[in-house]
Amino acid sequence: MAGARGCPQAGSGERALAELLLEFSRAQYRAKDGGGGGGAGSTAKVERIEKRCLELFGRDYCYSLIQNVNGEICGHYPRQIVFLEYESTDRDRNMFESTVQVSKLQDLISRSKMARCRGRFVCPVILYKGKHVCRSATLAGWGELYGRTGYNYIFSGGSDDPWADTEDLSEEDSAFRNADSQLFDKVRGHDIKLLRYLSVRYICDLMVENKKVKFGLNVTSSEKVDKAQRYADFTLLSIPYPGCEFFKEYKDRDYRAEGLIFNWKQDYVDAPLSIPVSLTRSLNIDWREYQSWDLVQQTQNYLKLLISLINGDDDSGLLVHCISGWDRTPLFVALLRLSLWADGLIHASLEPAEILYLTVAYDWFLFGHMLVDRLSKGEEIFFFCFNFLKHITSEEFSAVTLQRRKSLLPGFTVEEICMLKQRDRGSTTSLSSDFSLVLESSPGASGSFTSEVVELMPAGTQTQAAWRKSRTSSPQTVLWSRTPQSEDRLPYQEAKSSSSSSSNHSDTFLRVGSSPLEVPKPRLVPVAGRESRLEEVRSAFLATYSSTIGLKAVPSSPAGALGGLLEQFARGVGLRGSSSTL
Repeated sequence: MAGARGCPQAGSGERALAELLLEFSRAQYRAKDGGGGGGAGSTAKVERIEKRCLELFGRDYCYSLIQNVNGEICGHYPRQIVFLEYESTDRDRNMFESTVQVSKLQDLISRSKMARCRGRFVCPVILYKGKHVCRSATLAGWGELYGRTGYNYIFSGGSDDPWADTEDLSEEDSAFRNADSQLFDKVRGHDIKLLRYLSVRYICDLMVENKKVKFGLNVTSSEKVDKAQRYADFTLLSIPYPGCEFFKEYKDRDYRAEGLIFNWKQDYVDAPLSIPVSLTRSLNIDWREYQSWDLVQQTQNYLKLLISLINGDDDSGLLVHCISGWDRTPLFVALLRLSLWADGLIHASLEPAEILYLTVAYDWFLFGHMLVDRLSKGEEIFFFCFNFLKHITSEEFSAVTLQRRKSLLPGFTVEEICMLKQRDRGSTTSLSSDFSLVLESSPGASGSFTSEVVELMPAGTQTQAAWRKSRTSSPQTVLWSRTPQSEDRLPYQEAKSSSSSSSNHSDTFLRVGSSPLEVPKPRLVPVAGRESRLEEVRSAFLATYSSTIGLKAVPSSPAGALGGLLEQFARGVGLRGSSSTL
């Protein structure tokens, strides 16, 4: 199942994607309904989609399958959740040595799922350089822990708002609050254990709120406002990004994101952007200006940040989440997957049509994006994701380029470094000397989130030291290391070096793949190749989307005008006809 690669007939990729989009636009994926929820025909289509995803993952990776057949783990996660273990080759396809402690992982997932809204636990979805990119919902609150079904029915209404969070109880309920604290310690403790097992260090929170509020009640929580600072050992990044409602404005502007700026002055927006200084130096972005960015620039800069994090020199993975984890979260997971693929760094054997299918099917459909609901409201965040590919084709979004920049002195461009090298040629001072970045007032440690965290510090001779991670008596000061010493490695790295024997196999997990003895090298793609690959993915999506789900001209547009995006279809994709056919 993870091995042989077929040669599909011409047009089969388009037909498969069309079937996927039609099924996607018909109903939300629900594992407990057999995936389809609409009879035997729909279930059969979903089964084909699931099988196709496994085949595409198996082209380049060995993986285990976490069985979620009837939604026992999570109702809106795939019935077969793929746990990527390592890159594989074409040799010894029937031999597979697992690198995970299966029974431990199964136990961690079962215990941790209650910690997050709708049971959408921390789930690894991308494997890059041995590091996991994970997705989830935000932290659950009191209401979900004590009354999952009732609170979901009353307060969410099927929207992107989970459960009531009544952590903020009155004074007379102090005893009850103490009991709550013990419950949160236990439940969130399991969530933290899973994060550590997956070697996650960076937690990227896309919520524009500290806590979601609905009907005057706090709904959900988040790591950045955890009162007990249970997540202080993680590096927390608050990168607020507009919710799916904002993409109604995107559609109403003829699908033009340029110049579309979110209103940060709204009452419910109370989560400022907060990023540790040491993580911003190589990006040359003025993060203080984030509220003035339009949707294009904001999405570009956040993607650069995510690529920089996962492209770091340490062994740390990252978690991306919003509220429920099925709108903004798949947006950035999909963009990250497609960007790394375009560089030839992941899914190296997949063609454009195949990576497009995998991204739509796995990142969006099988993880429960509510496309039917979003389309009915005009909240086209799903469409935005793939149309946005035209904005990330240049080398500045390449993981290869970003890695090269990180080796430079902070605050200098490539051209400036070259000039300095030429000027100082013959000097006994090497410009490639190691240097350190000092992180102060880390939000993960202090729990304090202010925009001042991201102000850049001038690089001087006083910062030239060995790159190493060391903890002092103050949790707010951290030095990051390029090559951590063995004694400094994170305490949860043992999961990567352990392997499970055949006696440790669980019926809940299936393993597919090959011997780990030979790992293929990434296929690096030149800039021109990156651009053409992403454009091919985008063009294929636009063509199939327009012929299945369809795009409508905005009513307020001038009579007879196709609108900006529809004109792009006519010119760039080769479609002909009136807007009614699009």
